[in-house]
Amino acid sequence: MKEVRILAIGDNVCDKYLSRGKMYPGGQCVNTCAYARMNQTEAAYLGKFGSDEVAAYNQEILARLGIDSSRCRHFRGENGFALVTLRGNDRVFLGSNKGGVAKEHPFAFTQEDLDYIRGFSLIYTNLNSYIEEDLPLLKETGVPIAYDFSLRWTDEYLAKVAPYVTVAILSCAHLTPEEREREMKKARSHGIAIVLGTIGEDGSWVLYRDKFYYAPAVQAENVIDTMGAGDSYFAAFLCSLLEDSATGALIEGDEAEMAARLRRAMDRGAAFAAQVCAMEGAFGYGTPILGRTEI
Repeated sequence: MKEVRILAIGDNVCDKYLSRGKMYPGGQCVNTCAYARMNQTEAAYLGKFGSDEVAAYNQEILARLGIDSSRCRHFRGENGFALVTLRGNDRVFLGSNKGGVAKEHPFAFTQEDLDYIRGFSLIYTNLNSYIEEDLPLLKETGVPIAYDFSLRWTDEYLAKVAPYVTVAILSCAHLTPEEREREMKKARSHGIAIVLGTIGEDGSWVLYRDKFYYAPAVQAENVIDTMGAGDSYFAAFLCSLLEDSATGALIEGDEAEMAARLRRAMDRGAAFAAQVCAMEGAFGYGTPILGRTEI
């Protein structure tokens, strides 16, 4: 099997849990890197850091996890952070600074960046990464793009982003079954080859070549914190697809082979997400809160 390497391009934050007095490294891209490493997959991060204690802490944790962040941008100012509390075991977002310096500065990818990106099997990014205008350039590298649309997509946003995406995840727990199917088909119609629709404790669906595949959720034995449940599912799903391949490709084999690969990836994603729900924060590494605790 070809060596598999995932590059997450986009957001990093610290999740500041006011209910605990702790903050945890996070942001969907950083989470994806951490979860890839937990699945024994090489990962690197390319994002934007501020110059404060939050930025320093996230960089420290990335280094501890063996995640390359050498191509990251560094700007003077406040790093991204989110304010969080717990309601039972469910994390509740109270607000954020919208990425801090990340929203103020473009990536401005160089030729060296693009050459670096071409060394990876997959690009992961999401709608919190201020990356929409860069997607055409990233697609030109030939590296497939995985995209998390969370639950905030619109018809206009899908039309803009989906043509550059190979595999996507939509959070659909708030939709009826009919609405979920409609939205997944809509994403597929814009060119996304593999569309995931997650429905929380009720499991997940994949749409591939106009066929739907279902997998039940795995119930966590000891739920501490649901932060990162969706990110961990998607990361393990992607790692499975890439590793369950002779060439390191997301899509490989005939329809029957792909159906089997997709089912294995969904099962692995569900099992891993259940494990992550037993961790504090997205993936642990809590520390006393630094910096602002208001928006």
